[in-house]
Amino acid sequence: MTATELRPMPPSTLERLVIDGPAGALETDLNDPGLPRRGIALIAHPNPVQGGSKDNKVVTTLAKTLFGLGYVVIRPNFRGVGSSAGVFDQGTGETDDLVAVIRYAKGRFGELPLLLAGFSFGAFVQTRVAQQVTAERLVLVGPAVNRFPAATVPANTLVVHGEHDEVVPLAAVLDWARPQHLPLVVVPGGEHFFHGRLHLLAQIVRAHCV
Repeated sequence: MTATELRPMPPSTLERLVIDGPAGALETDLNDPGLPRRGIALIAHPNPVQGGSKDNKVVTTLAKTLFGLGYVVIRPNFRGVGSSAGVFDQGTGETDDLVAVIRYAKGRFGELPLLLAGFSFGAFVQTRVAQQVTAERLVLVGPAVNRFPAATVPANTLVVHGEHDEVVPLAAVLDWARPQHLPLVVVPGGEHFFHGRLHLLAQIVRAHCV
């Protein structure tokens, strides 16, 4: 699928779900492009204790981009966020939450290729999820490796980081990536939330995942 063939994400594709998670209900948004479906894209949001949710603008940018490529896009609120049950669990329970959402998605859509994407804390959680499930791709944006111990990731992982990230210094991400020989894509002038540069983030993800 080329850039000129990207599908828009109309409101009519949005389905609001409650998925059973280990700590109770998980409030979830799902956008289904219909046939042909390229895969399932599960997107994880930033730190709940700092206001992170499925409606974060980096998360929604990832959702629109991946939906445009033909993925069923799923964005849950972690435990304790919005209407999701439970309390913040430093990434351990949140990993279990995402595994439960994957189980739901595969039960509904079948064994489609799985793409795991996450922003900041959500990127950290996805590195843990990737150790438990088989994913075709891993997309990490602004991974919070200075605050949470991110796991080693596959060689084809896309890591996008802002040059001037004030929350997660670029040097910290380089220190994490260097032993893995893992390349980074650095957005010049970008900070943690990619203000004014979300279009560049979308372009990078689209080029990697097309």
